[in-house]
Amino acid sequence: MRYELADYEWVAIKPMLPNKPRGVPRVNDRRVLNGIFWILRSGAPWRDLPEAFGPYTTCYNRFVRWRRAGVWSRIIDALAAAHDAAVQMIDTFIVRVHRHGAWITRNKRQSMGRSRGGLTSTIHAVVDSNGLPVRLALSPGEAHDVRLAGKLLSRLKVGSMLLADRGHDADWIRQLALKKGAWANIPPKSKPLRSNLLQPYLYRARNQVERFFNRIKQYRRVATRYDRLAANYLAFVQLASIRLWLRLNESAS
Repeated sequence: MRYELADYEWVAIKPMLPNKPRGVPRVNDRRVLNGIFWILRSGAPWRDLPEAFGPYTTCYNRFVRWRRAGVWSRIIDALAAAHDAAVQMIDTFIVRVHRHGAWITRNKRQSMGRSRGGLTSTIHAVVDSNGLPVRLALSPGEAHDVRLAGKLLSRLKVGSMLLADRGHDADWIRQLALKKGAWANIPPKSKPLRSNLLQPYLYRARNQVERFFNRIKQYRRVATRYDRLAANYLAFVQLASIRLWLRLNESAS
């Protein structure tokens, strides 16, 4: 069936899954993961999951339980540990919230915000020179691009080059990069006064972060937000990113 894990992907991800040495044996992990990835790629409601993947409640409960246990976060962190630290790129991507996911009440915004296009959320990402995700975060759609930059860039490596668009033109971001031993190559908003802050030739590599967003938009559960809970939606973004890292194993083998 489409969207299932290939053998090389399963071999790579299997050791990272939680062990269950005691109690009733867990339902086949690979089948459940294939069901979760089918939902991720197709964008279908959980109830429409094909019977070949087992009960949809099993896949949904496993998805939520492992999200709460931090399994998806640990897997993406483990895969991203091998990233190319020479270049880091940060950017954002705005996603429309489907009416089935709309849920804004006082103190329960769930990273949704009102903008000109309606309810939206913003995905913040840092990728390496190959366009592979290193760190991810979520915020309301109307939030400024730099809102989560400090958190996402807290792990910059010494000697790295940071690439970002004009939306991240801020002195504190350049100072943060300098403090980490990195160099920020960001186009200034006022060209005549600060043109020496950008190296255009090196800046061209920033298209890798745009390619990353184009890749994860192929997963319909990411391209449109159907989830009411921000944690569930971010987990789907992490799963799409995990899939990108897993496919790197095929090109490397």
